[in-house]
Amino acid sequence: MPHDRDDAARLFKALHAAKGGFIMPNAWDGGSAAVLAAAGFPAIATTSAGIAFALAKQDYGVTSAALAVPRDEMFDQMRQIVRVAGVPVNADLEAGYGDSPEAVAETITMAIDAGLAGGNIEDKIPGHRELYDEVLAVERIAAARAAIDARGSAFVLTARSDAILQAGKAGMADGIRRSNRFREAGADCLYVPGASDIETVTELVREITGPINVVMGLGTTKGNARALLAAGVQRISLGGSIARSALGFVRRCAEELRDHGTIGFTEQQISGSDLNALFARARGV
Repeated sequence: MPHDRDDAARLFKALHAAKGGFIMPNAWDGGSAAVLAAAGFPAIATTSAGIAFALAKQDYGVTSAALAVPRDEMFDQMRQIVRVAGVPVNADLEAGYGDSPEAVAETITMAIDAGLAGGNIEDKIPGHRELYDEVLAVERIAAARAAIDARGSAFVLTARSDAILQAGKAGMADGIRRSNRFREAGADCLYVPGASDIETVTELVREITGPINVVMGLGTTKGNARALLAAGVQRISLGGSIARSALGFVRRCAEELRDHGTIGFTEQQISGSDLNALFARARGV
């Protein structure tokens, strides 16, 4: 268990060099963070989609000029996750909450101050399908790296390219090129969502010069985390999949109660005493 934010960042950075890689599920509030951390994962991540859904808001952009969950509100939720996780927490920082390199640097500094051990910055323009111009995208990552170095932090910078999400397999070369340029600009980990099959992932591992993150559950229920790790993936995340599954369970509970009057779903609940004990441990009570 990390003793302070610098310790958490150092532990998280070490995971990115450890043989065999690791699985990092995504939490959306303090309760989900405590449950996931108690399962024994060495790190957890936040999910901006899950946080938005928990607040009954849309994921990501509402318009080109606004996000459904503003930066300050998102950070309030992420601080709750850090407070109870007891393991390093990686932040979904979306596109950095601003177009300019300066805005990205400010967001990274906020993340360090919030006790987050790492964070993702993506290259998709909020509210649009297009990616940032490649030169600007690289400058944004370089600014993030400079902000980290200015604080003397071990904060793990992940650069995400949405090239495959934007263009499918046709975006593969673009995603690889951007990722390698992001690596040169100072990214510690590279992330190209939209690739989950072994063949595509193996190509990414081979062509990208740095540790890569692969997200599972994005548009598919197939895949095996252990197989992806064996293929050379360093880090596996789940994005909003667990949060969406939790809301799916709520809907199934409601439908059973409405349609049948039964409460069979309660067989899968965690007891109140178990939750009380879990959350007391998470908060050091």
